[in-house]
Amino acid sequence: MVVTKEKTLDNRIKTSKYNILTFLPVNLFEQFQRVANAYFLFLLVLQLIPEISSLSWFTTIVPLVLVLTITAVKDATDDYFRHKSDNQVNNRQAEVLIDGKLQNEKWMNVRPGDIIKLENNKFVAADLLLLSSSEPHGLCYIETAELDGETNLKVRQALPVTSELGADISRLAEFDGVVVCEPPNNKLDKFIGVLLLKDNRYFLNNEKMLLRGCVLRNTEWCFGMVIFAGPDTKLMQNSGRTKFKRTSIDRLMNTLVLWIFGFLICTGIILAIGSSIWEHHVGAHFRIYLYWNDVNSSVFSGFLSFWSYIIILNTVVPISLYVSVEVIRLGHSHFINWDLKMYYPKKDIPAEVRTTTLNEELGQIEYVFSDKTGTITQNIMTFNKCSINGKTYGDVYDDLGRKIEINEKTVPVDFSFNPLADRKYKFYDHSLIESIKLGDPMVHEFFRLLSLCHTVMSEEKNAGELTYQVQSPDEGALVTAARNFGFIFKSRTPETITVEEMGKLVTYQLLAILDFNNIRKRMSVIVQTPDGQIKLYCKGADSILFERLHPSNEELMCLTSNHLEEFAGEGLRTLALAYKNLTEEHFREWFKILQKAYTSLDSRNEHLAAAYEEIERDMMLLGATAVEDKLQEGVRETIASLSLANIKIWVLTGDKQETAMNIGYSCHMLTDAMNEIFIVSGHTVVEVREELRKAKEYLFGRSNDLPNGHVFCEKMQESKQDSVLEETITGDYALVINGHSLAHALEANLENEFLEVACMCKTVICCRVTPLQKAQVVELVKNHRKAITLAIGDGANDISMIKSAHIGVGISGEEGMQAVLASDYSFAQFKYLKRLLLVHGRWSYFRMCKFLCYFFYKNFAFTLVHFWFGFFCGFSAQTVYDQWFITLFNVVYTSLPVLAMGLFDQDVNEQNSMDYAKLYEPGQLNLLFNKRKFFICVAHGIYTSLALFFIPYGAFYNTSGEDGKHIADYQTFAVIVATSLVIVVSVQIILDTSYWTAINRFFILGSIAVYFAILFTMHSGGIFYIFPTHFPYVGNARNSLSQISVWLVILLTTVVSVMPVITFRFLKEDLNPTLTDQVQKMQRARRKQKPLQSHMHRVYRTSSRRSAYAFSHQEGYGELITSGKNMRVNNSHQTSGLARTMHNSISWTENLHEKTPETVNSFRSDRTVKV
Repeated sequence: MVVTKEKTLDNRIKTSKYNILTFLPVNLFEQFQRVANAYFLFLLVLQLIPEISSLSWFTTIVPLVLVLTITAVKDATDDYFRHKSDNQVNNRQAEVLIDGKLQNEKWMNVRPGDIIKLENNKFVAADLLLLSSSEPHGLCYIETAELDGETNLKVRQALPVTSELGADISRLAEFDGVVVCEPPNNKLDKFIGVLLLKDNRYFLNNEKMLLRGCVLRNTEWCFGMVIFAGPDTKLMQNSGRTKFKRTSIDRLMNTLVLWIFGFLICTGIILAIGSSIWEHHVGAHFRIYLYWNDVNSSVFSGFLSFWSYIIILNTVVPISLYVSVEVIRLGHSHFINWDLKMYYPKKDIPAEVRTTTLNEELGQIEYVFSDKTGTITQNIMTFNKCSINGKTYGDVYDDLGRKIEINEKTVPVDFSFNPLADRKYKFYDHSLIESIKLGDPMVHEFFRLLSLCHTVMSEEKNAGELTYQVQSPDEGALVTAARNFGFIFKSRTPETITVEEMGKLVTYQLLAILDFNNIRKRMSVIVQTPDGQIKLYCKGADSILFERLHPSNEELMCLTSNHLEEFAGEGLRTLALAYKNLTEEHFREWFKILQKAYTSLDSRNEHLAAAYEEIERDMMLLGATAVEDKLQEGVRETIASLSLANIKIWVLTGDKQETAMNIGYSCHMLTDAMNEIFIVSGHTVVEVREELRKAKEYLFGRSNDLPNGHVFCEKMQESKQDSVLEETITGDYALVINGHSLAHALEANLENEFLEVACMCKTVICCRVTPLQKAQVVELVKNHRKAITLAIGDGANDISMIKSAHIGVGISGEEGMQAVLASDYSFAQFKYLKRLLLVHGRWSYFRMCKFLCYFFYKNFAFTLVHFWFGFFCGFSAQTVYDQWFITLFNVVYTSLPVLAMGLFDQDVNEQNSMDYAKLYEPGQLNLLFNKRKFFICVAHGIYTSLALFFIPYGAFYNTSGEDGKHIADYQTFAVIVATSLVIVVSVQIILDTSYWTAINRFFILGSIAVYFAILFTMHSGGIFYIFPTHFPYVGNARNSLSQISVWLVILLTTVVSVMPVITFRFLKEDLNPTLTDQVQKMQRARRKQKPLQSHMHRVYRTSSRRSAYAFSHQEGYGELITSGKNMRVNNSHQTSGLARTMHNSISWTENLHEKTPETVNSFRSDRTVKV
C-alpha cells in the first residue's frame, strides 16, 4: 500500500447496521429469517382466498404487522444510538495542515496523507506516522487504554529526519514523503513500512506509529501523517462487522415451528380425508339443498377442507407469542438497566443492555472467556509488604501481638510529615515509618534502592505536584512507596539522578543502567554517591538474584525466602533487592568489558549479557518487596461462585506467562492444591503435540489412581437433546499455554487434541495471545463443544472475541469504550458478572422457559378442540368458538397473565440464586425447555383439549336445561367450551406461578372479568342493534351461564384438566425433589428468619512458586534514559569524569532496535509440570 497526499478514503467510522435506504429491506430480511414470521405470511396469503378461509384476513395481518413493527422499532432504536455514537466521534475536531495553514477539520474529513497536529491529552484521530514532537529527539508518550486496556504510558519516537521538522508549519507543508507499507490489518503490535524521502529509504515499525484510539500524554504537541483512516485503522480492523446474534431458544423455536407446521399438515390431511369420505357417503345427499357451484368432487372438497383447517388450526403458534417474547425480553433488559446493585457509583456507570434479544441465554453460559488487564485487574499496583534485613513489614498486630485483618477502620500511616507524599497511597504498618525516622541504615538503603533503580521519568509542574511517567504500574508502585517513605525521586538527566532523602536533596551520578529483559529478569543501576562511593543496586526475581549473592548472605537468604513464600502465598508479586559496593578500579575494568560488548559485531546481546553477569555477582541481600496487582473488587468471590455454577473461566491475555499466572494465583483460579499445572510452550507443531499428548496421558493415568477429588463433566452436545459425553477426571488441573504454542494448537490437525485437554482442566490460561487468537479460541469451543459462550473484555483487542461469543460483555470505565461499543452488555466491574448470570440470566431463562411451556400448552388446548369438533360437524371446517373469541383469546383474555409470569416470576429469590450457584446448572443442561419439554406441553394441551370438548359434549348430549328447554345447541356449546377454556388456563397459570405480585393477581382476575364483560356485551341486545350481522346470538350467554348444570360441567372440566398436574407435581416434590424444590421449601420455612449467608473467607496458601520479576512486557527504557534522547538539555548538575567517559562511549541508537525479548518460563516447582 502506498500513502501519499492524494485524497482517498476518508476517516468516517460506522458501527451501525442500517441506514435510511437499507433499514427496511435488511431488517425485514433478518425478521423473516425467523421461520414463524414466514409461516404467518404464508397463512395470510391463504386467508385471502375466500374459497378456503373461514376466518377474516385481519385476524392474521394485524398481529403480523404489529410484531414486525415492534421488532423494527426496537432494532431502529438500538441502531439510532449506534449512529449517534458514530456521529459524535466523526464530528470531533482535529487540527489539519491545509494549504500551508493549520485549520480545524472534522475527524471524518481527515484522509490518508494529511498532516495532523495533536495536543496533550487529545485522542489520536487516525493511524499516524509520528513526524515530530515537542519532546527532545521526536519522542512522545501515549496511553493505549482504548486498544489494550493498559493505562501505563508507552513511548514512541519519530525518525531523526522528520523530527527536525519540529513545529515549522512551512517545512511540514512542504513534506513530500511517500510511505510504502503493509495493507490494513488488525495487528495492534506490528507495522512494517518504508518512508521514501529525497531518494532515501527509512525503515518504519510500530514504534513510529500513533494508532487511532490512543491518547497523547505528557507531550505538549506532536505532528503526524495519516497512514490509515476510518475503517482501515487498526482499531476499526479489530472491530469487525456487527453480527446478528440469536439465542439457542430462538434456534429451537425455528425447529419447533417446522415441526408444528408438519403437525398441522398431518392433522389437515386427516381432516381432509375425513371430509372426502363424509362428502362421498353423506354430503352428496345434501347437495340438492346446499349446492356448491364449483365443487363436484368429494376429493376436491377434501382438498379445500385441508387448506381451511390449516388456517383454523394455525393458532397453535399465534403471532402474539412473538409479541410477548419481545415484550418479555425488553422487560428483562430494563430490569438489568435499573438494577442498582449493578450500578457503579464511583464512576456513575450503570449496567447497560445493548442487545435486548439475548437475555435468556445469560442463564445458559458454560464458558466465560476473559481478558486480564482492566477486566479482572485494575492495572493498579500497590506496595503492600516488604522484608528488610530479615524483618517483615506490612502486617498489623493488636496489643496482644495477634495479627489482625486490615479493613476500612484500620488507621493508616500518617505521611503528613512528607509534603510530596502521594495522598492516595495507604500503608498500615506503623513500625516501618518508625524505623525510617530512627535512621535504620538498612531500611534507608532499601528505599534508596527503590528511588534509584528504575526507569521512571518525573515531572514537577507546580511546587509539590510531582508526576511520574512510568513504563509499567509495577515500577510506579515501588517508586511511589519510596516517595511516601521519604526517599523522593525528583528528577534525572542522562548522567544524574536526583533524590530527596528525608528532606535532603542528593544527586547521584548515573554510571550505567543494566536494563531488564525477560531472560535476565532483573535490573541494575550503578551510581556514584556525592562522596565518591560507587554502588550497584539490583532488583529482580528472587530465583535469579539469590544465585548471585555473596555466600555470607546464607542465613538472611533463608529468612527472606520464607517471607517471600508468605507474600507469594497471598498472591502478591515479589522482587528481591540487593546491592554491591564497587571500587573505582573495579568499575573501570568492567566498563572496558562493557564497551567492548557494545561495539562487538557478532553475538552482541550475548556479550552484553556476559558483561552484566560479570558485575552482578557477590551482591549483598537487602530484602524483598511485595506488590499487589490489584484485582477488581469482588473478583475472587465472583470466580468462585461461577466455578460452583459449573461455569468454566478461561483467561485469554496478551500478557506474558509469568504475569498471567500471578493473577491466576491472586484470584484463586490457580492454587497449590491443584494436582498439576500443565504448561505448553513448544515452538513447533511436533513439540506442542507431544506436550499435549503427555498432559492427556497424565490426566487419564492419574484419574484412575485417586478416589476422591474434583469431578468435571463436559458435555458434547450435537443438539440440546442429544447424548451427553461425560469426561470424568479426578482432581484439579490447569493448563497454561503460550501464544506461539497456541498458534500451532489451533491448527486443524491439533485443535481437537488441544480442546480435549483444555476442557478436562479446571482452569485454562492463554498467554501472549493476539486478538485473532482470542476469537479463534472462542470459535473453537463454540463450534466443537456446542456450548454457550460469553466473552468479557475492556479494550479494542478484545472486540474480536466479544463478537465471536454468543454473549459479549464490555467493561466500561477508565480503560476505554471500544469493547463496550461492540458488546451486548456492559457494566463497570467484573464482579457484576456474577449477578448478571446467576440472578438476571437464570431468572430470564427460567421465566422464558416457563412462559413458552405455558404458551404452547394453552394454545394446543385452545386449537385442538377444533380438531375433535371436526368429527362431529361433517369436517366442514366450522369453528367451535365464534370468530371474536378466536381473535381475542391470545390478545386479550390470556395475554397479560402469561406476560406477568414471564416478567416477574422467580423460583427462588436473588440471594438464594447467588448462594446456591448449583441452581444455575439446569440452564446449562437446557432442562427447562427443550424438545422433550415441548412434547410434554403438547401432550398436556391435547389432554386438556379432549377434556374441554368431550366433557361438555357428553354432559349436554340430548339434554335439556332446568327450564326444560333444549341447551345442546351450537351457540351454547361454544360459550360453555370457551368459558371452560378461559377458567382452565387461568387455574393452570395459578399453579405455574411461583412468585406472586399484585400485578399477577390483578392480571389473572382482570382477564377473567374482561372475558365475561366482553362475552355478555357481544351477546347483548344493544350491540346486536348496532351490528346485527356480526353479533347475532342475543341473550345466549345469559341464558347458558344462568344454569347451575352449566357451571357444574365447567367445574368438572376444570378439575379433570388440572388434577393430573397437581398429582404429578405433589408426588415429584415429595419423592424426587430437585435442588430448586429444596431451596423453595427452605424459603417458605424461613421467611421470618435471616437466610444463611455463604461467607467467602480469604484463603492463604503456602506457595511453592514466586511471582518473580514482572516489570514490563517489553524491554526497559534504560538505554533511552542513558542516551538522553528523552530529555531536554539541562546543565544544572556537574558530571564526573568517570560518568562522562561512560556516556560518551556507548551508542544508544545502535542497540535500541536489535533487542527481541523472549518469554521464558520462570516457574519451577514441584507442583508445576513442564510437559
